[in-house]
Order: sequence, then structure tokens, then C-alpha cells
Amino acid sequence: MQASKVSNFKRAAVTGGSSRLNVLAPLRKTQIVGSKPVLPAEILSLILDHVTVSDLVHFAQVSKRTKEMVYDDSRWVQRLRLMGCWNEAEARKRAEARWRKRAGSQGLPLEEQAERVGIGVNGNATSTREKERSRTDSKTIFDAGWEQPRLSTGGAHEADTGHNANHNDGFDTVPLSSSTPISPPSPSKSQDPLTTLSIFSRVRSIRGQARQEYGKIHGALNQYYADAIACKDSTTAVVFRVYRDPNHQAQMLSNLSRFADSDIAQGWQKRQEKLQSLVHAFETAVAHEFEQALEFADIDGRVRKYGHVLTTLNGGKKGVELFISNSPVIARKDELGDPLECLRTGLPGGISLDESQRFFAKLSSSFNEQVAIMDRVFPASVKAAITFLERVGKEVLSEYLSTLFGEAHRAGTEAYLIAVSGTYLQSLHMAKALRPSKDTGDDFYESVDRIVARAFELHVDLYLNEEHLHFKRKSEAEVGDWEKQLSEQDASMQSLYMSNVNRQADKRDFLTSFKKVVMMPVNVLPTFPLSSPFGGKSATAKALVNGEDLGPSSQTSSHALARPATPSMINGGSSINRSATPLPEPPTTELAAKAAIMSSRLEGIRSLFSIEIALNLVHTAKAAIERAAVFYRAQSQFGEDARKQCQLIFVLLLQILGMRHIKSGFDQAVDHLTSYNPKEIQDHGHTKVKPLVTFLELVNVGDLIQQMLDVFYEQEMVATRLTDRNDFLDPAVKEKKKFEQMLDERVAAGLNKGIEVLMTEVEFVSATTQRADDFNPDAAGTASTGVMDIRPSETAMKIVDIVSSHTKMLVGSTDKNMLDVFNQEVGLRTFTVLCKHLKRQRISVAGSTKLISDMNHYFNYIQTLKNQNLLQYFIALRELSQIYLVDPADAKELATIIANGDRFLGIFRAEDVYEYAGRRADWLQIRPKVDRALYGYGCSVM
Repeated sequence: MQASKVSNFKRAAVTGGSSRLNVLAPLRKTQIVGSKPVLPAEILSLILDHVTVSDLVHFAQVSKRTKEMVYDDSRWVQRLRLMGCWNEAEARKRAEARWRKRAGSQGLPLEEQAERVGIGVNGNATSTREKERSRTDSKTIFDAGWEQPRLSTGGAHEADTGHNANHNDGFDTVPLSSSTPISPPSPSKSQDPLTTLSIFSRVRSIRGQARQEYGKIHGALNQYYADAIACKDSTTAVVFRVYRDPNHQAQMLSNLSRFADSDIAQGWQKRQEKLQSLVHAFETAVAHEFEQALEFADIDGRVRKYGHVLTTLNGGKKGVELFISNSPVIARKDELGDPLECLRTGLPGGISLDESQRFFAKLSSSFNEQVAIMDRVFPASVKAAITFLERVGKEVLSEYLSTLFGEAHRAGTEAYLIAVSGTYLQSLHMAKALRPSKDTGDDFYESVDRIVARAFELHVDLYLNEEHLHFKRKSEAEVGDWEKQLSEQDASMQSLYMSNVNRQADKRDFLTSFKKVVMMPVNVLPTFPLSSPFGGKSATAKALVNGEDLGPSSQTSSHALARPATPSMINGGSSINRSATPLPEPPTTELAAKAAIMSSRLEGIRSLFSIEIALNLVHTAKAAIERAAVFYRAQSQFGEDARKQCQLIFVLLLQILGMRHIKSGFDQAVDHLTSYNPKEIQDHGHTKVKPLVTFLELVNVGDLIQQMLDVFYEQEMVATRLTDRNDFLDPAVKEKKKFEQMLDERVAAGLNKGIEVLMTEVEFVSATTQRADDFNPDAAGTASTGVMDIRPSETAMKIVDIVSSHTKMLVGSTDKNMLDVFNQEVGLRTFTVLCKHLKRQRISVAGSTKLISDMNHYFNYIQTLKNQNLLQYFIALRELSQIYLVDPADAKELATIIANGDRFLGIFRAEDVYEYAGRRADWLQIRPKVDRALYGYGCSVM
């Protein structure tokens, strides 16, 4: 403590002799002087990051503390990183290997060994032992007492002090005075010029020795670097005097450019500009020789030589640009093909892609030839083929396509759509024909796909939008023409029938005669053999969608479907004929005319929508989707947009064909059927069901159209993965379900007009004749007699009698296929009525026998119809009645039956069966057990 206090005092000058006699005089003359650092160590460290190497040498001579700051390993690691010479993974691997080696030889823990070798566990290079060594070591690189005379004597002091070449760290020639003018130095005699070229390959990443590794580079390149930034004329640079081979000159200039990256001292921008001007002058001279060699086609000679020189200098970018600019693909690209020839050789308003195919063939052939030459000129590391490919895509392919698409769009929308889709497919085929250069690997084909996508990037959005609008305009125009012709024909038909009517004479007896006309048998239509709309047409629908020719058997069936009443275009679509037979003579009375109009409308039900129109729309949509799907199948960046556009086209097809064509046709048919009242007909012969037969023919056509759409959906949308049928949020799936729902609703609405009375009667009988004690004997409150009645209930027998009596009316009046359609519709409606009726009942275990007898009675009747599809529903209904027979003690077994979907053939879901189980009389008692077995929990009252 006493010594530290005294060190803070400064002795004052002694004047006069009297003061020497006084012992306290020196103490009175002293002054306290405080000493503290001018700048913090952190700021000094930041300053050192931006000073020259010579200034670092000066700073290291100031004190031990500043020497430690200069020797900090992270400072030199930073400079090595700037040159790209430091590999952190290699440094970590070396450090870990050294730790393991020392720990294994001495048996010390890893942490202790890391401390002893001067490297912390966390990777820091400075430690306490390193600091102690730096304080005790008197012979260091930047030791002021040793470095100064060595630098001033040019290395003579090195031999005297015993420092051999192992301690030469490259700072021998660093000038200690920054004010000393720089003269062009000569290369060090101790360094082989050829060895200097590969100096970077000998640099290692070793923690704690980054200063020595940087010194290797500094000692080899600093003299050339100082000369390069000091010389005024590039021809006088030392690098060009020492190295005469252009490859060696390029390698040294490349090394100097890399070494300049570690120069972060003040004024580094100007020094780098000087060096780059020297490099640019050399590059310009070599590029001139390279271009002249290209003109003489000296590929394997001077072109290859100077190509390698440019590659060594800076990666060969300049040489690749010169080669590409002089290649025939770029310089003479007009010879590959004229895009306007595609429009000239096509039909008026159309386009021919034969010329574009020839263009892509020439382009791929020329490209492959130039790539083969590039492989001979440039090293594999250059990857000149990818650069060449980018220039071809930008200057050749994009320009050709832009010109072609612009002219095609002006020529017509359809020509434009064909051009975009067709050329994209051709470009993909061209991409497969391109040959990659050596050592490019998969990067080449990825670049090809990217460049092709870039060439179409500006056109795809417009194309997809035009594809959608073109299909919409064409489809709406075709349906609109159909509707207009139907309206005109209907108006002309009414005018024809009313032309000979004397209104004044017929008005008096109109009311009396009208009833007679309506009640009399109306021969609306002859009977036509029809195919079942629920089977036997899948092959026909598939052939129609694919545009194939129908075989003899299919043609016969198709002829029956086409019908004489199907509207057909006459003389190019100028008119529509409802029937092939000539029109009868116009009636002479208004009543007869009204009856004839009603009969004509009933007959015209079959022609309210056309299968030909549907087929045309499907083919148009198929062409549009196939064009757009090219972008999706290529797995390009436009794939998702193309897929969504294909879905929109399919959705638009369903909307136009469904809502505008089929729905409106069904609505008009239902309106026409509404005017026909079968209750007023006294004769219940075959004439009673004639309007229903006519409407079922329309249903037949609608079902064939639906099957066509199903085939189209499976082939064009699902098989090509444009949509996922299991994704309920998919627009195509949602619209298809909506279309099917619309068609089912329209068919149901029409059939309802024919069998509405029958089902109303069935519902009435089931609601009024079914007694409460039929299925729940305990509800009557009477004691059981012990005799079980297993016969069907009276209600079940009445329902079967009513339905069978009406279905028998069609036997003999139409063919078997149409009879099956009618029976199936009646059976399905009966099934629905029975299900609704079952939900209104309360059924006990004792009454379940009666219910099972009723279901067996319904099942036996449906078996007589010989319709296997319909029979499945009543099998499921019969199985459903079994759930009421289960004893309340077997609630777990009941839950097993409810959850077994296969038991009910997929007709009843588990949720449906659970709902029907709720009609058990003992449901409130067994429900908690059933819920626990089904869902794993029970009911609780909160």
C-alpha cells in the first residue's frame, strides 16, 4: 500500500539550499498526478480493426497490453474470413483432435486440457496460460526489441538471434513508417514465384495460429500488392515482369484480388480501384485475343488457351459472354425460324404449329453444338452451359414466343389458345432434347425448366383467363341459339294451330267441350323402346365423351336415344324439327287447337334439352382443359394456377349445361305435365300413364348426360389429378354434387307429377290405419293373451296392395327397361315413406315381431319387381327392424349392431341407425349404455 501511494506522487524541483535542511520540504513540493487510459480497450480494439499491418506492428511495440490486443487470434481470423481462407469446421475439428490427443496421453479431463493448451471449451483461443506465455516470451514476431532491427537490416538479424524459417510469418518486409514512399519492390528471393501462385492452398485453419497463417499470405503477396497499387503504368507492374505465362499472370492477379479483400484499413476503396484497373487492363487484353481466336475458329488452340486464362482470372465470365455473343444461336437467331410463318401456313383465323416445331428442333440442335464446343473451351467449373441457356431463353425463346402470341391473339382467340398451349408442350420436348455440359448434373435440367417457365411467365395468366372466357362465350352462344330456336318453333306451332280457328263460334261451347277433350284418351306419343337410364349406357357415354365411333349395338341403342323427337339442326342449324313426321292439318276450332297445342307440348317434352348440345359442350370443355392441363402436368410454377383454371372450366360446364340447359328443360317439362290431370280420366288404361312415359324419356336423356359428365370427370379431372374426389372443399367436387343434386331434384319434381297421388295415398293409409298397439302392445293397456301374431299388420297389406295395383298398370304398356325405371322410383319413394312412418312409431321388444313381419312382407313384394338395386334398400330396411328385437339387457350388442355399417349395405349410416334406435319404447333406459358402448361415455345431468 505504501509503495502504491508513493507512485502517485511526483517529485518537485528543489531550489535553494535552505530547503535541503528541512526534511518535510520535499513533501510540501510534491503534487498528486492521476494516470488513467485515454480510451477504453473496447474502442482501441475497434480501431485496430481498421489500421494497416504496419500500424499494428507499431501498436504492438507500445506495451504488453497493446501487444496482447494485436495478437488476439480473432483479429487475424477476421482477415482470413474476408479472403475465404478460414474454415470453422476444420478449425473445430483440429482443436477437438488436439484436446483428445493430450487428454488421452496425460489422462486429464477435457476441460483441464483445454485450459492447458490455451483453448477454452467454448472455442476461445485466448486463455490465462496464453496471456502468461505472452508476458514471459521475449522472442515474438512483433517484439519491439527484436522486430525493429530485423526489419531494418533486411533479415540479417534473424540469423544472429537464432530465428529460422519456421518463425517467418510474412511480416519481414512490412515498412514501419507509413510516411516512407513506396518504391516498386522486387519479389523476395526466399519465396519461389511458382510456389506463391498456390499460397492459398497451403493455408490451414488452426485456432491460436491464425496470425501465423495470415503471415504466410502476407509475406507472399504483400510486395506484389504494394507494387500493383503504386505503379502508374500497368505494363510496368512487377507481376508482369516476374511471370511471363498468361496463366500465371492471371493466377497472381486473382490471388491479389483475393488478398485485397483483407485490406480493411483506411483508404481501401482507392487501393482496390487501383488493383481492379490493373486486372481490367489484363482482362481486356486477353479478351481481345480470345475474340480474335473465335473469329478464326481456333477452338482447341488459342480459344481454349485464353478461355482458361479468363477462367483463372475471375471465373471466366468475360470469356463466356464473348463466346455466347458470337455464337450462331445469338448472332444469327433469325435463321432459326419466323414466328409469323405459323399463321401464314394455317387456315384463315387458325394456326399451324409445324413451323414452331421446326424452330424448336433447330434451336435444340444448335444449342447442343455450341455446348459441345464450350466443353472443349472452358473448364467444367465455369458451367458455361447454364449461362448460355439463360441468354438463349431471354434473347431467342422469349422474343420468338412474344411475337407469335401477339400475332396469334390478333388473329383470333382460339388460335392464341392453341399457340400458347402447343408451344409450351413443344418447349418441354425441346428441353428434354438439350444436352447438358460436363459436370452440370441435375442443375442443368432445373435451369432449363426455370428458363422455359420464365419465357411463358408473362403469357400464362392471360392465356388461362382467355381459355376460361372463350369456353364461356362459346358454350353460352350454343345454348342460347338452342333456346332461341325452341322459342321460335313454339311460337310458330301456336300460330299454325290457331290460324284456322273461328274464335266467336267456339267461345260459346268452350267450357263444355274442353272437359270432353281433356277427358278423352289423348294419343300424345307412340311408344318408343327406351334404354334404362340407370344401366347399360356407361360404354356409350364413354364413347361419346371420347369422340369415338359407336359399334353396331351401340348405334342401335343410340338411335333409340336420339329419337325422332330430338331436335336436330337442318341445313347448318337454321331450324329445329321436333318430329320427323310432317305436321298435321291445322284444326278448325279453338278447342281442337288448344288440345293439339297441349298434345304437341307433351310430345315436345322430350326435346326440351338435347344430348347433342351436351356432347358439343363436353367436347369443347375437354379441349380447353387438355390445353390448360399441359401447364399442370409439366409440374411447373404455373401448375397450381392451371389446375384451378381447369376446375373453373369444369364448374362452368356444369353450370351452363345444368342450370341453363337441363334445369330449364325439366322446369318446362314439369309445367307442361301440370296441365295434365290424370284424376279426371275415367279410363285407367294405358293412356293414364302416357305423360309419365314421355317424361321418363326425358329423364333417360338426362341420365345419359349425367353419365357422360361422370366419364368426363373421371377421365379428365380425377385420372389427371386435376381434382381430388375425396376433397369435399374442392370446387369441382362441390359443383358436381350440386349438378347431381339439381338433376335429382328436377327428375323427382317431374316424376312427382305422375306418382304423387300414389304416394299421398300410401302416406294416408300408413298414418290412419296403423294402430298404436301394432308395434307396442303395452300401449293399449290390456293384458297380454300370450298368443303372438306373426302375420303382417293390416296397414302393411294395404300399402302393398295399393302400390302393386298401380305398378301393374304399366305391365304391357312399355318395355321392361322403362318399367324397371318406374318400379324403382315407386319402390324408392315407398322406401322413403316407410322410413318416415317408422320414425313416427314407438316400438317395443314385444311388438318388434309384428314390425319384422311387415318388413318381410314389403321385401317379398319388392322381390317380385326383380330389381336388384331396389332390393338392397329393403334388405337394409329388414335388417334395420332387427334392432328392436334386441333385449334391453343386451345394450352392448345393440351398440355393435348400430356401428356395423356393412350390415346395412351402406344404405344406413351408423348415425341413421342410432336415430331409428331412438324409437324403441325402452330407449330412455338403455340409451346411456348404448352411448357408452358407442362413444365411450354416458349421459349425465348437469
